[in-house]
Amino acid sequence: MSKLITVITTALLALAALLFLSFLLSWPVMELWNGCLVPAVDGVKQIGWLQAWGLQFLCGLLFKATLTSTKNS
Repeated sequence: MSKLITVITTALLALAALLFLSFLLSWPVMELWNGCLVPAVDGVKQIGWLQAWGLQFLCGLLFKATLTSTKNS
């Protein structure tokens, strides 16, 4: 039972760390949007941290880089 609790705790801590990292990496998106786009374009409103995270997630889905390797033998 103790091993199960340890595994669950480790998994939850890893998930929390990944979630924190994803929000930390969305901070520059929020700053760029609010600092550059809002003053330059009329009608564009400031976004919050969660909206920046959503934009980053959406762009990650839409513009995912794929690498293909071809072997010529």
